[in-house]
Amino acid sequence: MLPIGRTRWAIPEGYIPSGSVSQDRALLSHETACILNAGDRAANIKLTVFFANRDPVTYRITVPARRTLHLRFNDLKDPEPIPLDTDYASVFESDVPIVVQHTRLDSRRAEIALLSTVAYGQD
Repeated sequence: MLPIGRTRWAIPEGYIPSGSVSQDRALLSHETACILNAGDRAANIKLTVFFANRDPVTYRITVPARRTLHLRFNDLKDPEPIPLDTDYASVFESDVPIVVQHTRLDSRRAEIALLSTVAYGQD
């Protein structure tokens, strides 16, 4: 299959609430980047997370060829976790075209809110 997508993606809005109605992983408040690599080569991705009042943090991610990865920002640990209750933005830079979708589950209240949108992409 031919690659699809772009090599640079931005999600300008990020926020992981510290509260959740349950500690069940399925109901835990979280942010996710859904990454599709439809091409025939692994995608080596540099993810940079930007904050309002501190220096950015960089993470390295690999998505194998013809695979998808639903990356929870909550699960990022190396070099450091994303702080909860903190505004942030993220930029994905890949060596092959990928597609990035942003999803948030906010379960601070019993009326759970879910939002999802395709990130901004460019080459």
